[in-house]
Amino acid sequence: MIIVDTALAKRAEELKPLQVGLFGAGFMAKGIVNQVTRYTPGMRIATICNRTLSAARDAYHVAGVPDDMIVECTTAAQLDDAIRAGKFAITSDIQVMVEAAGIEVVIESTGHVEYGAKATIASINAGKHMVSMNVELDATVGSILKDKADKAGVILSGCDGDQPGVQMNLLRYVQTLGLKPLLCGNIKGLQDRYRNPTTQAAFAKQWGQTPNMVTSFADGTKISMEQAIVGNATGMKVAQRGMIGIEYKGHVDEMVNMYDLDQMRELGGIVDYVVGAKPSPGIYVFAEAQDKTQAHYLNYGKLGEGPVYSFYVPWHLTALEVHISAARVALCTDTVIAPIGRPTVECVASAKIDLKAGETLDGLGYYMTYGQCENYDTAVAENLLPMGLAENCKLKRDVPKDQVLTWDDVEAPTDSLSHALRAEQDALYN
Repeated sequence: MIIVDTALAKRAEELKPLQVGLFGAGFMAKGIVNQVTRYTPGMRIATICNRTLSAARDAYHVAGVPDDMIVECTTAAQLDDAIRAGKFAITSDIQVMVEAAGIEVVIESTGHVEYGAKATIASINAGKHMVSMNVELDATVGSILKDKADKAGVILSGCDGDQPGVQMNLLRYVQTLGLKPLLCGNIKGLQDRYRNPTTQAAFAKQWGQTPNMVTSFADGTKISMEQAIVGNATGMKVAQRGMIGIEYKGHVDEMVNMYDLDQMRELGGIVDYVVGAKPSPGIYVFAEAQDKTQAHYLNYGKLGEGPVYSFYVPWHLTALEVHISAARVALCTDTVIAPIGRPTVECVASAKIDLKAGETLDGLGYYMTYGQCENYDTAVAENLLPMGLAENCKLKRDVPKDQVLTWDDVEAPTDSLSHALRAEQDALYN
C-alpha cells in the first residue's frame, strides 16, 4: 500500500490519472466507483461496461457524477474521446471497452461465470491487464485463463479486499519473514448448506444485494470457491472433502493446536475455514518456524512457543480495497493472487435437495446445488462436476440430496465459453 499510494500520488501530480474500465454495475461495482471517484486522486473509473446501461449510469450517480458528465459509447473511438474530454463513459459492449486505447487496466466485478469468461478473454486478446473479483470464474477456469494471459503478456490477477487476496497478502508477509506457511484460513459467521434465495431475501434486501449472491455466502459455495483459488495460487490442498470447517467461538490465535501438524506438512499446507471465530470477518495464516532462533524471536514477539504460530487480518473491505489492486497491477506490475499452474483444489457441485432426472440445474446460490472443496486429483479421478459449470446442465438421472454430482449425471450445454475453456484446461493439465 505504501508503494501504491506513492505511485498514485505521482499520477495525480502529473495530471495523468490511471484510467480504469469496470465490468459490472452491481453492489460491489458501486462501491468501487464511489471509492475511486471521491477518494482516490490519480485514478479514474473512466468507463463502466454493463449489460443494462441504466445500472451503469446509476453507479456513477452514486459517486456524485452528474448526468451531463456521462456519455453513452458504442465504439472504442467514442470512448477514447470521452476519456480525453474528462467525461465518464458507459457501454454495453465488451469489445468497446477493451479496445479503447485510453483504458490501462480493467476490473471484472460481475461474479457471473459465463459473462466473466467472455470479458476476460476479450481483455486478454485486447492486451489489457485485468483485476478480477470473479472468484467463481477463477475457481473454474483460472489456470487456463492465467496461461492465456501469460502468453499474451498481460497480468490477470485477483483482488485486494476479498478474502483470497487478503490471505495471499498475509501469506507473502509470512513467507518474507522466512516462516513456512501451513494453513490459509477464512473466518465465517454462518455456514448452512441448505440456505436458498427465499431464506436469504430479507438479509439481501437489508444490504442491497441479490438473494442468490447472499445465498452463495451462506451455503458455503462462495467460501469454497475462495479457498479453491487460494489453494491453486499456493499449491496447498484440502484435508478432506468440504474442508474441516471447525466451529469455534474463541479467537483464531487459540486454534493453533487444533489441526494435524503432520497432515499439514504432508499436504504442503492446507486451505480451510472456521465458523464463529474472532476476528470476524477476517482471515488467518498459520505457519511454523524453520529453526530455533526464529522460534525464540517469535516467542519474544509474544506469538507463543509454537510449533504453530498464528497471523491474521481482522477485516476484508471488498469494494474499498479493490482499486489498490488496479494500481498494483498497472503501476507496479504486481499480481495479488493467481493460479501457479495445474490446479490443486476444485470446487465441486453437490445436491442441495433431491434432484430429478430431466431438471435443469440453476445457478450458484440458488435452490438446487451448493459447492464444496475437493482436491483436484480426486475430482479428476472421480469425474466430479465443477460447481462453476453446473448452471444450465440437464440431469440425466436422479441425484439424492448431498451427493456430489459427476459429469456422468448431466448433459452439459454445448454453446458455453466457460465449458469450452474448461475442456481446454483439462486437456492442458491432465
